[in-house]
Amino acid sequence: MKLLHKSFGLILLYIVLLLGCGTQENQQQQKVQDTEALDDFQVDVEPEEDFDEIDELVSELSIEQKVAQLFIVTPEALTGYETVTAAGDTTKAAIENYPVGGLIYFSQNIVDETQLKSMLANTSFYYNQAGAISPFLTIDEEGGTVARIGNNSSFDVVRFPNMTTIGSSKNTDKAYDVGQTIGSYLSGYGFNMDMAPVADILSNPSNTVIGKRSFGSDAALVADMVAAECLGFYDTGIIPVIKHFPGHGDTAADSHKGYAYTDKTLDELLSCELIPFQQSIDEGVPAIMVGHISVPNVTEDDTPSSLSHYMITDLLRKQMGFEGVVITDAMNMGAITTEYSSREAAVAAINAGADIILMPQSFNEAYTGILSAVQSGDISEERIDESVYRILKLKHEYLLWITQ
Repeated sequence: MKLLHKSFGLILLYIVLLLGCGTQENQQQQKVQDTEALDDFQVDVEPEEDFDEIDELVSELSIEQKVAQLFIVTPEALTGYETVTAAGDTTKAAIENYPVGGLIYFSQNIVDETQLKSMLANTSFYYNQAGAISPFLTIDEEGGTVARIGNNSSFDVVRFPNMTTIGSSKNTDKAYDVGQTIGSYLSGYGFNMDMAPVADILSNPSNTVIGKRSFGSDAALVADMVAAECLGFYDTGIIPVIKHFPGHGDTAADSHKGYAYTDKTLDELLSCELIPFQQSIDEGVPAIMVGHISVPNVTEDDTPSSLSHYMITDLLRKQMGFEGVVITDAMNMGAITTEYSSREAAVAAINAGADIILMPQSFNEAYTGILSAVQSGDISEERIDESVYRILKLKHEYLLWITQ
């Protein structure tokens, strides 16, 4: 099934008026804010601009603005609050100071439909009000066990089984339905990106981190299912992020907890685990998440793929031909935090060729670490510009990116 890469010139902003709600925020959680200020806020559809304008925009951004684009973080990391369920004055101020490239939301951030729409609409409004580039608003919504909205009883949405069940049908229409259905309700709430689908092949029966999240153990079938699900996402304006390159299905260990590796050679990976990724690249997938999986028989060391120049730049980009956005897996996972500081991991990932740092253990340390590395010459500004260009190109295709 051929994926048709679609462009969308407008981010959908969902304006919700919550009667009787205030703006009180405390150290435990932010209350839902009155959104009357959003009533008159409208976004005009603009004609698609030439990509030369992206180059111009990159050149106009300060180094601080550029580095902020390299991060997708939780609302808690952005605001400093323990639990965030609304976008209020603290969120507004945080966006003005650190207009990060995107925000990712988890179960703790999601209460009900009204609250979720309001929080995301307010967040988008504050970016616009600050003259900042529109953010990726993302979530892990795979279906099955990993579904932040689907597993919340307050939401009236279709609930899917684990992807192994979908894969066992061998019917790609069912995978398309997963993407189209999930994409429809995500876009309806105000999201524009989903950290799905899982492109891992369940090639190791001892695997615990992927398990039934995978479409199965047949590489060709997984590739077709991933392609079909991505098409469903495209048709709803949601950016899919396939994961976890180069394949987490063969590992016995869980990279959430610590070191995880596969002992396969490059030829073995190319003949199995990398097949879904290569097919998706050939069909125009816009974003790929790189896992913290070490591949010592490929790289000759224990460096996680997310920090490996060979795995990202030489293999994924040059050999496999991927030109889209590379996102690291969450950098607060044990495979990273047990061996690297937030600064070390962020600098290594950017130098390896990653474009977006997802959820560093310390956002402030990672952000200032990259700035310092640019100032010291450990990272060139040209390298930063490469990633920012890719990020803005993707936003240009799917969102309305707004700057002063």
